[in-house]
Amino acid sequence: MTDERPVPAGVDPNRPSSARIYDYAIGGKDNYAVDREVAETVFALAPEMPSMARQNRRFLGRVVRYLAEEAGIRQFLDIGSGLPTQQNVHEVAREVDPRCRVVYVDYDPIVARYGDALLATSDDVAFVQADLCAPDDYLGHPDLQRLIDFSEPVAVLMVAVLHFIPDGSGPVDVVARLRDLMAPGSYLAVSHVTNEFRPEEIAKLVAVSGRSGAPWVARDRAEIMRFFDGFALVEPGLVTAPEWHPHIAQPVDPEKMWVYAGVGRLG
Repeated sequence: MTDERPVPAGVDPNRPSSARIYDYAIGGKDNYAVDREVAETVFALAPEMPSMARQNRRFLGRVVRYLAEEAGIRQFLDIGSGLPTQQNVHEVAREVDPRCRVVYVDYDPIVARYGDALLATSDDVAFVQADLCAPDDYLGHPDLQRLIDFSEPVAVLMVAVLHFIPDGSGPVDVVARLRDLMAPGSYLAVSHVTNEFRPEEIAKLVAVSGRSGAPWVARDRAEIMRFFDGFALVEPGLVTAPEWHPHIAQPVDPEKMWVYAGVGRLG
């Protein structure tokens, strides 16, 4: 595969991007050679990674449909949204109710470029380029304030993003800041890699991610549960991603699916 497309302004094609690596893992085409190189290094250590990425994406789709259909949520804030692909949050939510409002937030310039192009056709969907750890930058954005009313129940989606935030950057505090704005009846959805099942192999993967320029942090169950402080977990609780409200029940080998996922309700 060659990279013959023009490089968008602000995008460094020689520096790996977690969003583009994830895009490659789920079979997307919006990635560069450097992203594929990092991804293949990770896949060599953990061949299950592409399957995990796809399962994580399916978890997101099930969460959005559950929240729109069963919880009656009509506004969604997807933080760390990544590159647009099939069955995006607004597409799934608006299959249930076309009035659903969605705001995507991501800091990656290439995500911003594709996000703007994809979402330009709808007044009820917006993209905000901002860092998860700088909540003032997105909470104060005019498009977010236009579409998201925190006095009403809202779903905040933080799927496969918090493991890219080191403890020193205060991810628990950021989630708490959002929680304190959310009305009772709001929901938080999180998926996060864990080191509980294959700690030695996960440690190697974390080290590789650090050297690659797209570092991430694996956390155990107790550490991930801190993101849900103040929320009551929806059944079945914090489980591996395929086990959360599966369309078809299937055996899950945690040795090959080391991503915890859960949804919490506020109030």
